[in-house]
Amino acid sequence: MTAARATPISQIELAPGSAIQISGVTWENYIALLKELGDDRPTRVAYNDGVLEIRMPGQHHEAANRVLATIALALGSEFGFEFNDLGSMTINRPNLTKGIEPDSCFYIQNARAGQGFDETIPNDLPPDLALEVDIANKSDNKLSIYRALRVPEIWQYQRETVKIKWLSDGEYVDFLNSRAFPAVNAEQLNQWLQLRKTGTDITVVRAVRQFCIKH
Repeated sequence: MTAARATPISQIELAPGSAIQISGVTWENYIALLKELGDDRPTRVAYNDGVLEIRMPGQHHEAANRVLATIALALGSEFGFEFNDLGSMTINRPNLTKGIEPDSCFYIQNARAGQGFDETIPNDLPPDLALEVDIANKSDNKLSIYRALRVPEIWQYQRETVKIKWLSDGEYVDFLNSRAFPAVNAEQLNQWLQLRKTGTDITVVRAVRQFCIKH
């Protein structure tokens, strides 16, 4: 979708499940837009070398996002890992001219960095795991942002399937098992997602708990 630049970016209205990209946006304009939009909003914003993307998650998007986040939290709890869920927090790196708001992100191995409610996370410490749910647009173009930010693992949901991607030698590569949760592989994640189609989030949590007891 494109929009006439005569319309202020902050006033562009998007339907659920849609996205818009605008080229030629300066870093200063991007930061000003974030301040104008505020934190209390449903949209996600990404910025990559002058290209601004705004997307409005729909029901399918958020259902997949929340159940994957629930799975991650249940795994952390059952395996006894420290875990902090920072949701879709804005991650900005002005030195890289890149910024992104993941669908969800978590500090696990570096959970102490996400303690408290203040902005105390070191600017150069990425989350250990990020979720990218691809419904409205192709999330592949965001991988270059995550790559520059050095996020070590992404669970990427595309075409109703989750892939586990590790950052390896500067590129994202599909891996069978999770880096954050080594006992879990992509096949298992997709089995839990299938449960959500006929059950609730709690149905999935029960299945995760049973899995963890056996492992």
